[in-house]
Amino acid sequence: MTVYFDNASTTRVHERVAAVMTDIMLRDYANPSSSHGPGRRARLRLEEARAVVASALGASPKELFFTSGGTEANNWAILGAAQLRYHAGRHIISSAAEHDAVRRPLEYLKSQGWDVTFLSPGKDGRISIDDFAAALREDTVLASIMLVNNETGAINPISEMTRLLALRRLKTLFHCDAVQGFMKTPFTAKSLGADLISVSAHKIHGPKGVGALYVKSGLRLPPLLRGGSQEGEMRAGTESLPAIAGFAEAVSLAKERREEAASHIESLHHRAVERLQAAFPDGVILSQGGSPYILSFSLPGYRSEVLLNILDAAGICVSKSSACKKGARSHVLEAMGLPPTVIDGALRVSFSMENTLEEVDFFVETLARESKKLRRERT
Repeated sequence: MTVYFDNASTTRVHERVAAVMTDIMLRDYANPSSSHGPGRRARLRLEEARAVVASALGASPKELFFTSGGTEANNWAILGAAQLRYHAGRHIISSAAEHDAVRRPLEYLKSQGWDVTFLSPGKDGRISIDDFAAALREDTVLASIMLVNNETGAINPISEMTRLLALRRLKTLFHCDAVQGFMKTPFTAKSLGADLISVSAHKIHGPKGVGALYVKSGLRLPPLLRGGSQEGEMRAGTESLPAIAGFAEAVSLAKERREEAASHIESLHHRAVERLQAAFPDGVILSQGGSPYILSFSLPGYRSEVLLNILDAAGICVSKSSACKKGARSHVLEAMGLPPTVIDGALRVSFSMENTLEEVDFFVETLARESKKLRRERT
């Protein structure tokens, strides 16, 4: 039996998505920039896909630009916004719990003389609106805060932050990494109030290698990639139409299953928490009131690497933190100020519509049995 509980890392491509991609590759394979009939047909499918993804964001198709994924979208948003507002100020606000696709470009800007404030999350993993307000300055030209944390599932108060910027009449650009929240935590571009929003396909049963950046109408970011005139001359390179069409199909599927998914994921999350607390009275649930798609918990006194390997041997796939941080201690849990024993024993379980309650039970039973063996071996 294989149990896949690493959906925050990536999800399995749905059969409907794979079928659409295959159709593009075998039938509408022409370059969308070509002026002949097949090229025009490919262009039509590209723009149809753009309309689907933009609609899910409550945005105009003209505000959506396809990228190679969430990492590119984050880099483009941050580096582009910094370049755009270079002469207006040199201060940026972010959080110490951001994904590396946000942290690394910010660290680069810091090395180039920018003043970057990294806010620490609270014990619940969220960034406080009060801390955000206190960090704002007249020369704050950019803020980048994620919607849903990829390790803890904590949901940040993005709408409150953008409203605060409007109330203070600051011209700060706001970027939101919404990769883990897209099609899972309800929002629109308008409800978030962000100027820039990054999303990705492979977290919602779409293909890897495709994402998108929402750029609010009226904002003209400098291109990250230069070359051809694709994406309105904002992102050069022949569009990966099979992946883009797959992205749109994954969005359509998520829309169709939204209510069913919300109920099912809540039941999986509730069952997992209930069973883990019963099996491990000394365990610590690190996810508090966040996205039910992600459950972070710790067994203090154990090593997450050891637990992960034992579960892997039993056919159960989980992670100890972000899949992008192999071997490193979680900077997110460190930023939350958690004790080393809690951080070192932490595991992340992340759900999808394809998971079952039976899989949750099998996971907890296996973890309980194997952890007892470890305890006996140490005594």
